[in-house]
Amino acid sequence: MSEHIRTDLDDGVLSIVMARPDKKNAITQAMYAALSEATERARADAAVRAVLLKAEGDSFSAGNDIGDFIAIGSQTEQPFDMAVFRFLKALADLDKPLVAAVRGRAVGIGLTMLLHCDMVVVAEDALLSVPFVNLALAPEAASSLLLPAAIGHQRAFELFALGEAIDGRTALAWGLANRAVPAGQVDETAAALAAALATRAPNSIRKTKRLMRDAETLWTRMQREGEAFGSQMKSPEAMEAFMAFTQKRAPDFSKAG
Repeated sequence: MSEHIRTDLDDGVLSIVMARPDKKNAITQAMYAALSEATERARADAAVRAVLLKAEGDSFSAGNDIGDFIAIGSQTEQPFDMAVFRFLKALADLDKPLVAAVRGRAVGIGLTMLLHCDMVVVAEDALLSVPFVNLALAPEAASSLLLPAAIGHQRAFELFALGEAIDGRTALAWGLANRAVPAGQVDETAAALAAALATRAPNSIRKTKRLMRDAETLWTRMQREGEAFGSQMKSPEAMEAFMAFTQKRAPDFSKAG
């Protein structure tokens, strides 16, 4: 386990906590490996009836740790060798209920992982965004399939292409969340939902989730996205976007073709 991922099993609920608040829970490859282990454990362990995903600090997740991602991605021949893809496969395969508690920022995979959750509680003032195009990248986590299915093509395209954030109230209205509550009530509300799910008939819950989600279809889309993501990572567009990010300036794509 990574020092930045904690787990706790209590009354059938496995809590998975992202604990890197000083970095807004930006996710490193070591954290992805630990998240994978925890998610795979949840699927295999009969004592786990429900999973609760939450975070320490004032943000759910700022998305990928850009420095870590660039360093490891540049050393990896195939993007599927990166720990993030093990986590994405674990999310696709998970057939137990997954609940998320979201406060503050949920950026990139901080949002797309919510599409794999069965119940989501957001703070009313949370800010959710998928700025892949802003970084000259492509969607991931089967979000190119799941986000349009959840909120419609036009809304999903706007989120992807413009990278602008929506707040928790909008996420609820658009169908990305089950509850939008004051930030101080997020963890308690999500924990209550996870506890309730843990009391339901476990095999019935698992069969219901399997019927609602096709793991093979999700993984196939994740692989297609991974190919697009990997090719974009090596593109001049992405180099300019990453350089602009580190220099804290707007990227200039005028010469990109």
